[in-house]
This record gives sequence, structure tokens and C-alpha cells, in this order.
Amino acid sequence: MTGLEKQLAELMTMRPTQLRSLWRDTYRSPAPDIGPDLLRRGIANRLQERVHGKLPNATRREIDRLRKRVERTGKAGHMHAISLKTGTRLVRSWNGKSYHVLVCDDGFEFEGRHFDSLSHIARKITGAHWSGPRFFGLKKRSGYKSKVLTNV
Repeated sequence: MTGLEKQLAELMTMRPTQLRSLWRDTYRSPAPDIGPDLLRRGIANRLQERVHGKLPNATRREIDRLRKRVERTGKAGHMHAISLKTGTRLVRSWNGKSYHVLVCDDGFEFEGRHFDSLSHIARKITGAHWSGPRFFGLKKRSGYKSKVLTNV
């Protein structure tokens, strides 16, 4: 049994007062007013992060997006979200000019500036409201073509 496995097993036998004390030591702040099961889970998560590292930013954003969807709709199922790998370059021709967008870990880069959404970039290019994924050809719509170049 590894050291981490032993620590996780010990969590299961701890009383609430012990868990609160361990929370304070682990997080360097007082334990929130939650039950022992959630305290165990929070401590276990932090211990595992220390050994294996934190989730990548893209994964944490996806979890946050799903959490918000559950709060809004009560469902977290797949809704055909567009998933682009970091480093992917989107290319779109508009009015005779070619536009390049780089997919970053935390959004998009266009003309040296950071953007949170493709729709903001599409509006900057066209001056009108567009669905960013549709503008860049990531959702099917007749009448235009976009190129997606991966890891350029």
C-alpha cells in the first residue's frame, strides 16, 4: 500500500473533529460547515492533487461548464459541445481577407489579443452578431467553408 493509499484509508476511520483538524492542516484555512463525507472528499482530493497534480485547465473549465448547465437545466448530458485541442488554428476567409485564430488552453488568440469566445472574434471580424462556431465552420451551415488546421 502506497503512502497516499494509506492516507486515504485513514480518512475513512476519522471522526469529524479529526477531519476538521486535518482540513485546517491541509488547506491552511478553517473547515467549511459541511458534513464528514464532504470533508473526507475534499481532503482526499487535495492529497491526490499533491501526488498526481491538478486537473488541466481545460478539464476544470469543462467541469465548471457542466456544473452551470446542471444548475440551469438540471441535466449535464452531452449537448454536442465543440471541443478543440489547444494549438488548433482556425482559418476563415471573409470579404477577401483570411483570418487566423489560435485555440489556447483558456480561450482563443486573435490578432495578438485573448478572447473567451469565438463569437466575440466573429463579431470583431464582421461587425455583426454571429455564432462563432458557425462562423468558423465548426457547425454545419451552407454557404461558406472554413479550414481547421491542427497544431500548426
